[in-house]
Amino acid sequence: MASGKSSVVIRCDAPDGCPVVEACLHGGRLPCLDVARWHGQKMRICDEMEAIADGLPSRVDRLKCLLVANELVPLLRMCHGYEEEYVFPAFAGKGADDAARTASVRRLKAEHVEDECAAQDLTDTLLAIGHGGAIANAEALGFMLRGFFDSMRRHVAFEREHVLPTIPAGRVG
Repeated sequence: MASGKSSVVIRCDAPDGCPVVEACLHGGRLPCLDVARWHGQKMRICDEMEAIADGLPSRVDRLKCLLVANELVPLLRMCHGYEEEYVFPAFAGKGADDAARTASVRRLKAEHVEDECAAQDLTDTLLAIGHGGAIANAEALGFMLRGFFDSMRRHVAFEREHVLPTIPAGRVG
């Protein structure tokens, strides 16, 4: 494969019952699998941020700081954009409790904005540390990291418990 693309084709096992099947038609993506994969990446980053926080003030892995800083914002922007364009509209309009779902989507979108702002602040700080900068206030950085990854874990848990179950393949695993 000179192009670097995989020849593996994944097909949806329940297109007739999927509320976001239209998203599968755009570029061949499967929202149920994409979102689950991105959740896994977010949880891994949370674990890495927790390890950084646990190492403060004297055992900071500067390479880990750089790796997290370089991955965090792009991952959130990609995931949030996809969720907001394909997954949330389907979730909001699929069920007897449409008003509650619409309110949940509004809250999740607001969390996306807050998460991206906080992620940018963390990225700036982690890049500086990763490039050899001093940690001005280890306690404040620890609170900043823990506040972010705790919030992200809650956000992912909500999406896993309330949003993904509306997507048939999301029930698996």
